[in-house]
Amino acid sequence: MKRAGIRSRESRRLLLEAGAEEFAQTGFYQTKVSSIAARAGLTQPDFYIHFESKEQIYEELVESFRALVNETVQSMKVEPDQNIAEILKRGQVFLEAIFRMLSHNPAMTRVGFYQAAGSVRIKAEMAEHIKKHLLAAQRWGSCREELDPELTAECVIGLIERLTLTKLLPGRESPSVLAKQARNLLYRGMLASEG
Repeated sequence: MKRAGIRSRESRRLLLEAGAEEFAQTGFYQTKVSSIAARAGLTQPDFYIHFESKEQIYEELVESFRALVNETVQSMKVEPDQNIAEILKRGQVFLEAIFRMLSHNPAMTRVGFYQAAGSVRIKAEMAEHIKKHLLAAQRWGSCREELDPELTAECVIGLIERLTLTKLLPGRESPSVLAKQARNLLYRGMLASEG
């Protein structure tokens, strides 16, 4: 009985992985239950033991991705009375954690961050969390007051979204290199210092 439960969990895991790959490659509408099952090395009846439909597996993949993104974003901590070096270090750590999470399962990222209708909600939640931290940083005097926190948060999400698509997922840059470049741009700007 215990062995059957382990096999069942393994089959479910294989189906989720195969589903992410199939949806990422061919999109929701072109993906078939039979192709998910075949990629997992299982049969269509095996698929229906675990999922009612391709809609259900897709929704589960997107929700799983959403939870992972929220967990990663909520690990970001902003505290009062940080010096510049600490702020830069935390920015690097935060951005690298985001890029690592997004690179961990490229198929899942393609589905949850780009394809799914729910991706808009996922990115809006990310932006809202970043906005809250920017507002706190402004109150503590560690972030410029004239910055619009909502606009800035949307810019951060846009930067993450584009770099993930063009550099991270194709394997052109590592999470740490992207995090450092993004941090330098976001925290230090583009202009050379005066004087």
